[in-house]
Amino acid sequence: MTLRDVEAARVLLEGVAVRTPMEESRWLSDLASGPVLLKCENLQRTGSFKTRGAYVRIARLTDEERARGVVAASAGNHAQGVALAARMLGTRATVFMPEGAPIPKEKATRGYGAEVVFDGRNLEEALVAARRFEAETGAVLIHPFDHPDIVVGQATAGLEVLEQAPDVRTVLVPTGGGGLLAGMALAIKAARPDVRVVGVQAAGAAAYPASLAQGHPVPLAAMRTMADGIAVGLPGELTFAAVRDHVDEVRTVSEDSLSRALLALVERAKMVVEPAGAAAVAALLDDPTGFETPAVAVLSGGNIDPLLLGKVIRQGMAAAGRYVNLTLTIPDVPGGLAQLLAEVSAAGANVLEVVHERISPSLHLDEVEVHLQLETRGGPHTEQLRARLEERGYRVDTRRG
Repeated sequence: MTLRDVEAARVLLEGVAVRTPMEESRWLSDLASGPVLLKCENLQRTGSFKTRGAYVRIARLTDEERARGVVAASAGNHAQGVALAARMLGTRATVFMPEGAPIPKEKATRGYGAEVVFDGRNLEEALVAARRFEAETGAVLIHPFDHPDIVVGQATAGLEVLEQAPDVRTVLVPTGGGGLLAGMALAIKAARPDVRVVGVQAAGAAAYPASLAQGHPVPLAAMRTMADGIAVGLPGELTFAAVRDHVDEVRTVSEDSLSRALLALVERAKMVVEPAGAAAVAALLDDPTGFETPAVAVLSGGNIDPLLLGKVIRQGMAAAGRYVNLTLTIPDVPGGLAQLLAEVSAAGANVLEVVHERISPSLHLDEVEVHLQLETRGGPHTEQLRARLEERGYRVDTRRG
C-alpha cells in the first residue's frame, strides 16, 4: 500500500464519498493552548468513514465476484457502508451483526437494501458466521478493516486532513480494528513524516497496546465498552503491521472520558457523534496539553441510538460533576424539607429527585434523611452548595452520580 494507491482510491470515490468538513474548535483550542480542528467524518455518507473503504473494496471486485454477492460482519457502521456500496454497484449484500447491535444501525443497513442476520455476541463471532456464509454461498467477504482496499479507502480521509490543515502537527484517530488508523497514518506519513499520528482506543476494548507490546495481534479475553464502533477484540494482521510501522502512539480513554467528550461535542461543537466517534476528543480532554498543535481530532462516526445518547449525556454530566447526589440529615419538623429545598434553590442548583427517609439505624428519633439528586454547574458549584448547606447546620454526604 502506497500513497499512489491512496490517490487512486480517491479517484474511485469521486462523487461517492463526501469531502467532510474540517471545523476549528475554539473551546478545545483554548484548552490545548493551540489550534485544534475536528475532521467531521460523522457527516460522511451513512454517518461514518466506513463508506470510503467499503466502496473501494466492492468497486474493485470483478463482475463475476459481484454476481455472487458480498457478505460482511459489523456492529453497524461498516454494515451501512457495505450496504450502500453494494446497492450503488449493483450487487446484493448480506450482513452479520452481533446480537444487541444498535437498532438504528440495523434499520439503516436494511434501508440501504442489505439482508441482516444476527449471529454472535461480538464482532469476532459475527465474523466467523460471515466466513461460514462465504464458504457456503460463494459470496465475497468484505472485511471491516483487514484488506488493502479497505485501508486505502479509509486513507483518503488522511489526504483530506493534509489538504484542509496543511500545518497540522498531530492527528488523533479513534481506533478499533485499525483500518482508519492504518490508512490515515499511511497517507499522512508518506507525505508528512513529521506529523504525529495517535490512535485512541476505549480502555474496555483496547487490543492494540498489548498487541504492540507483544509484537503481534493478541486477542482480548473480554470487552466492555459503550463504543461499539471501536469494540474489536483482535487487530488484523494487515492493520497491525501498518499501525506498528506508521503510528507514533496508541492511547486509551475511559467510559467517563468518552461520555464527557460526547457531551462536550454536543454542547460546544453542536456535533452529534457516537461514543466511538468521540474517542479522539476524549484523549484531548484527558491531556489537553499533551499533543503538539495544530492538532486534528477525527470524529469517526455519528450513528448513535437516541436512547443511548440520552444515557451518555446523563453519564457525561455526572462525570463532569454536573449531576450530584446529596444525602442530608435534617430535623423532623414541619417545613424542614421545604427549608432545605429553599436553600438548594438559593444556591442555584436544580432538584431532579427527592427521597425522604425516616427509618435508618443512624438517625435519631427527631431526624430524617433526605436524598437529593441535583443538577449543578460543575465541581466548583457543587462545592459551593455543600459549603452553604454545612454553614446552615446540615450534615451532608456528597457523592457524584
